[in-house]
Amino acid sequence: PPQHLGLVPAYSGESDSEDEGGEKDEKEGRMTDWVKLVRPLDQDIIIPGLSLLCRTGNGLRHAFIKVVLKDKRLSDMAAISNYVHLRFMDVSNNRISDLSPLSSLTQLLWLKNYVTCFQGQTFSQLAYLQWLSMAANRLTEVEGLVGPALESLNLSGNRIQRLNGLESCLFSKLATLELRGNRLTTTNGINLPNLQRLYLGSPTWCRRAASLQGPHE
Repeated sequence: PPQHLGLVPAYSGESDSEDEGGEKDEKEGRMTDWVKLVRPLDQDIIIPGLSLLCRTGNGLRHAFIKVVLKDKRLSDMAAISNYVHLRFMDVSNNRISDLSPLSSLTQLLWLKNYVTCFQGQTFSQLAYLQWLSMAANRLTEVEGLVGPALESLNLSGNRIQRLNGLESCLFSKLATLELRGNRLTTTNGINLPNLQRLYLGSPTWCRRAASLQGPHE
């Protein structure tokens, strides 16, 4: 039909399935590009991120105690195990799934990281870890997480539906717990007698939290 009459062909020669296939190929291509870009941690990445030079335990030497490796497209962090004096670490927005190298960082106090599951990780070996943020990840549960010295735990912005595993024997010092932006329907499973601040993100949740032992916000 003549185009000047405002009419268009009913069939253009391209099917919807072909369009969808093209979109799928494009998406897979982007994912492939991401996989190609991820990289293991090495000295060239670590050194620029180091800061806070302090004396070591014997007072005779100095070492950096803080490292920021955010948004580095890292796939593993094995090289960090050599930096045993680190106390503060930010490795958020990477693609690290194995946290076992952290077991060498016995002085670690503060950690911000991306992880999708706590099972099989080495948190029980981080005896001095006091602050942990796993916000904005894809966590669906908290089982497997242990924090003998944890005082503050941020799990906001995940997909957590139940809270099994938050027991006083595993988190005896936990005072602040942030759970905003999850998929919780109940606060059952929280057994933390020393908890002082509980953030759930809405007035409704705050009223429900009143049934928990101790003061909460």
